[in-house]
Amino acid sequence: MKAYQLTIPAENKPGVLSQITSILARKKINIRSASISSFGDSGFINLIVNNPKQGQKALSKEGIPVELKEVIAVLIEDRPGGLDKLLQILCAENINIENGYGFVIESRKNAVFVLEIKDSARAKDLIEASGFKTLTPQQLSEIEPFHYVGY
Repeated sequence: MKAYQLTIPAENKPGVLSQITSILARKKINIRSASISSFGDSGFINLIVNNPKQGQKALSKEGIPVELKEVIAVLIEDRPGGLDKLLQILCAENINIENGYGFVIESRKNAVFVLEIKDSARAKDLIEASGFKTLTPQQLSEIEPFHYVGY
């Protein structure tokens, strides 16, 4: 089973993100993770949602350009060098990361790094053969970062 993110090219101006979140909220699509990057007057918004295909359909219907991109979500140790270990394995095999971002799910224990790689099947096989666990789409959409912390 493949995991996906929504990638939305966007103008760097007020209201763009709120338009996207309003559409998804109306369709009862839950945003589980977000990454926003800009470069000058434009940028990209990457979203992990509980139902990526419905999210893509909802945004497209409202005229928002959006791509459904396959990603690999890798569980890594939340410690110095945890991410480096993963990246050195990919680098040794000359695998390029098109896009990536991460978040901690349990401090000092586990983090998730989300990777967009052109040859995702090869990369996933290599990652798993190297002892890393990859998350299923359901696991990725159900992650509860910091669920143990009482705010």
